[in-house]
Amino acid sequence: MTLKEQGQLFRIFFKIGITTIGGGYAMIPMMEHEMVTRTGWLDKQEFLDILAVSQATPGIFAVDMASHIGHKLGGVKVAMLAALANILPSFIMILLLAVFFHQYKDVRLVACAFLAIRPVVVALIAAPVFSMARTAKLTRYTWPIPVISAALIYLLGISPVYIILLAGLAGGVYGYIQSKHAQ
Repeated sequence: MTLKEQGQLFRIFFKIGITTIGGGYAMIPMMEHEMVTRTGWLDKQEFLDILAVSQATPGIFAVDMASHIGHKLGGVKVAMLAALANILPSFIMILLLAVFFHQYKDVRLVACAFLAIRPVVVALIAAPVFSMARTAKLTRYTWPIPVISAALIYLLGISPVYIILLAGLAGGVYGYIQSKHAQ
C-alpha cells in the first residue's frame, strides 16, 4: 500500500469514526461502502470474512474491523494506522463532551438531541443485519435461528457466548447427521 493510499485509508477511517454514532455495528455499512464499493480494496467476501473474524476477536468491534482491514491491506503498520484513525474522532469527542457536558446536560436542546439520535442508531445497526442475512442466504428453514437466538438473549438474558456454543454444537451434530445420510 502506497503512502498516498495509507493517507486515504486514514481519512476514510477518520471520517467513519467521526460521522458514525452507535458503535462498531453502525459503522459496517460505511466501511463496506468505502472498502468494497468505492475503493475496491476488498471484495465482498473478503469484507464478510473480516467481519466474521472481527466479531470473534476480543476487543472493540470497530477497532477490530479497522485493524483487520488495515492488516489485510498493508500489514501491521497499516493496521495500526487504520485503528488509530478509527479511534481518534471518538477520543476527541469524548474528551470534549467530558469537558462541556456537565455544564449543558440539563439544556433542553442537548437532551432532545440525544433522544433524536437513538432511532438513527437503531437504523444504522439494522442495515448491516439485513445485508448479512441476504449474504448468509437465510431460507425459510434457517431464518428462525437468528430470531430465536436474539429472543433468548434479549428476553431471557442468556449470554451470547452460550448461544454461540449451542449453535456450534447444533451445527456440528447437523453436519454429522447430514454426512451419515449422504453415505
